Amino acid sequence: MRIKIIGVGKIKEKYLKQGISEYSKRLQAYGQLEIVEVKDEPFKEPLSGKEQEQVMEKEALRIEKEIPGRCHLIVLDREGVAVSSPQWADYLQQRMLSGDHQFVYVIGGALGLHDRIKEASHWRLSFSALTFPHQLMRLMLLEQLYRTASILNGEKYHK
Repeated sequence: MRIKIIGVGKIKEKYLKQGISEYSKRLQAYGQLEIVEVKDEPFKEPLSGKEQEQVMEKEALRIEKEIPGRCHLIVLDREGVAVSSPQWADYLQQRMLSGDHQFVYVIGGALGLHDRIKEASHWRLSFSALTFPHQLMRLMLLEQLYRTASILNGEKYHK
């Protein structure tokens, strides 16, 4: 399995970098992992609806350049489908049995993802109806990917 994570913005906090590094190492046992950071578009609040759209459009263009032609695209979206870890593992297993082997996950910036990116996705995944910092979501995504890999391999990490 090949996993690519596209995240808007740089991770600045040391504790997040440490956690991301740890789960990245753990995931190497299950396949290839690539993490790509695309530049976030600077803005000052308050923003009009049109200005928000412009910021998300610029970030979307950067994201689209990183999405490979043949992949299974999954976006993190609080309005997406919420599943348990075993359900997520089942979903990935079904996709792999159908021939998908490259999974690309996209985490939007501070304003979220442009609708065009959401509409292009194969699956919109929600971790919660709550809003989380997009930097923290990268760590949470990696932990859950590690958890799903351990489930798929019959290991004891997931209890």
